[in-house]
Amino acid sequence: MSVLSITFHCTKDNLEEWENYIDETLVLMTENLLDVNKYILSEVHSEYIEDGKNYNLLLIFDNDNLRDDFVKSELENIAERIETKFGQEVMIFNTFLNPKKTRL
Repeated sequence: MSVLSITFHCTKDNLEEWENYIDETLVLMTENLLDVNKYILSEVHSEYIEDGKNYNLLLIFDNDNLRDDFVKSELENIAERIETKFGQEVMIFNTFLNPKKTRL
């Protein structure tokens, strides 16, 4: 199992438009990913963020190769679409999670 955490930070001025994009576009893109076994899309609660809001997409792959292929192709496409629509108002941060032990 291989996991990728993608955090999206949206400025507070674009939250409504970003949430609509999540519901109408990002969820569909995620549902259509062939190499993703499971995913969790979350709104992140944090007391330390005041200038916007974070959302997280946790993707679970069968192995590291599938995750790496996703990052090199699909993630670049997704990031490009988001940048085209939102510019610098939505930032994307990737975190590679390498499970030591799991109970999913």
